[in-house]
Amino acid sequence: MKILVCTDGSEHSMKAVKKAKEIAEIHRAEVAIIHVYPIDLSISSGSIHYTPHIEYYEAVRKVKNEAGNKILQEAAEVFAGSDIKVNTILEEGHPARTIIEKATAGGYDLIVLGSRGIGGIKKFILGSVSNAVTQEAKTNVLLVK
Repeated sequence: MKILVCTDGSEHSMKAVKKAKEIAEIHRAEVAIIHVYPIDLSISSGSIHYTPHIEYYEAVRKVKNEAGNKILQEAAEVFAGSDIKVNTILEEGHPARTIIEKATAGGYDLIVLGSRGIGGIKKFILGSVSNAVTQEAKTNVLLVK
């Protein structure tokens, strides 16, 4: 069995990581922990649309990579001391679409993710990753509250 567990560093996603560990221990599963970060650098104001220089993009990407690696490291620590094989995946892109693509390409049997990640107004603007994955994934999905 192969499990893909998604984390954004939120409380709900860490609950999902812990649930994935429980399932992996029972089924002797292989686990991959994925963190996907988006970068939207376009700035619009009225009829003016601006895309920053590549240097700005690279600086933002570096910061997001560092933050993503820290999130993955914290999630992987949940598996410390266990016999579970764990891999980490850091990706830039649209979170729901990237999770679904990785799950399909990797032949994962189960996607585990928190029922909520980023909350409040950001959730409204970005849409719900958990909802999109649940609706569009071809594999089984477990939402953890």
